[in-house]
Amino acid sequence: MSVARSVAEVLRDRVRLEVEAIDRMYLNVYVPHLQSVGAVVGYLRVHRSQRFASTTAVTPMTEAFVRNIDQFVNTAGVDLVAFQKGQRKDDVTQKYLGRFAQHEGVLYVGKAQEKARVMRTERRRSRFTGGTYPWIVESTAMVNHYYFYCVDEDFGPFFLKFCSYFPYNAKLCINGNEYLKRQLAKCGVAFEALDNGVKSCADPKLMQRVCDELSAGKIDRLLRKWLRRLPHPFPPRDRAAGYRYQLSILQAEFSLTQVLDQPVTGRIFFEEVIRENLDIGRPSQVSLVFDRKVSRRTPGQFRTRVITDGVVPSLHVDYKKTRIKQYHKEGQALRTETTINDTRDFGVGRLLHNLPKLRRIGFAANRHMLEIEQISHDCALGEDAFQDLQHPRHVDGQRAPALRFADPKVQALLHALVMFVFVACGFTNQDLRQAYAVLLGLRPGQIGPGRMSYELRRLRLHGLIERVPKTHRYRLTSLGLQTALFYTRVYSRILRPGLALVRSLAKIT
Repeated sequence: MSVARSVAEVLRDRVRLEVEAIDRMYLNVYVPHLQSVGAVVGYLRVHRSQRFASTTAVTPMTEAFVRNIDQFVNTAGVDLVAFQKGQRKDDVTQKYLGRFAQHEGVLYVGKAQEKARVMRTERRRSRFTGGTYPWIVESTAMVNHYYFYCVDEDFGPFFLKFCSYFPYNAKLCINGNEYLKRQLAKCGVAFEALDNGVKSCADPKLMQRVCDELSAGKIDRLLRKWLRRLPHPFPPRDRAAGYRYQLSILQAEFSLTQVLDQPVTGRIFFEEVIRENLDIGRPSQVSLVFDRKVSRRTPGQFRTRVITDGVVPSLHVDYKKTRIKQYHKEGQALRTETTINDTRDFGVGRLLHNLPKLRRIGFAANRHMLEIEQISHDCALGEDAFQDLQHPRHVDGQRAPALRFADPKVQALLHALVMFVFVACGFTNQDLRQAYAVLLGLRPGQIGPGRMSYELRRLRLHGLIERVPKTHRYRLTSLGLQTALFYTRVYSRILRPGLALVRSLAKIT
């Protein structure tokens, strides 16, 4: 079997299984009515009928919760593991999973001291009477957290971590790939597993459908199911009054796994991708991947990192608090995964019902990443297409001047296009005008709207851009992106260095 020669060939001909799935999700489990000082005061004064708002009133509830956990450990016959500093919790869990023979249940309970956001009571003094009074403030403290590592018949391994201090916020961690394996086994579908994914499957369409059906409702039902089984910090009276846990998204990973025909295919592909895309973390490239406008005021780092673990390299692209990671998984598959650490980076709320919107963003980012890498590596134009750009065009009675390869103004124009292409919302005359002027060594005000309209018309008639319907914005076409990358990369990587080499050799001779 021949070795693939290009990124396009790998993605087109050498992928024998492909699946999009939610990977790991880390969720906040919290009581909405107890997340602010005012809400806690209302809970103590109104619901608990306390004369003064003081967290000492919930101390008995905290002590009862810890006692219930100890009793649960003894009754269920599971281990209580005190995690040591620096100890990997996953390593401990794998040991327990290896000898767990039940269909579902609790593996063990872990205990660790960690920093948490808490409500404290301060003693303050009145400046009028001189007397003291309690005052609740928001603070942080090192408190005990209890990890319930469990196995669910539908979701597989997961954990639920409770803070032992009021208001008893918790975290839920699930893995969509483990959910997938469980569902395939329940359906009787034969499959071969990767460490965190699927290598082969007898019914790929069913597999993808199972991944698509992992919904916010199913995750919420998982939480409710295990809250009924595990020790609960709030008594029934509080839950009946509306003090119930809800879920919000703290972190979500969306993965695209493409299983390749042979290991060498992925290795060659990945090396070419890294070599061609070390600049993909720049703001101009990040805007392509995430469909977001990036300006000087956009917070966060924009960077590309190549990290080598042994002999396996991985490519990391950062955008605000979101990261795309791409690596060759177990020598078998190309894994592209987008990790969203703050949903508000994309104007999406944190509540779990926003999961469908995040899925679209995460999976689209994975696809855009591959599309840009493919075009970056395989951006060669056909001879006819290239020659058409060197000559004027006439479209519907309008004349479009040529886009000559060696023209510095054309190079600056196409460089500006790559910098200001916003796939979702497009770009305006002003957006492109400012970048174009800088690349020509001019001040933004030295190029007027009329001059830029001339350039936009030229690009549009050559088919490199198109107008966004019912707006004054434009977006790049596939031909436009391919042309812009071909012109700019060939010019900067081949033509200029080649001419410099020829000139230096001429001086020597």
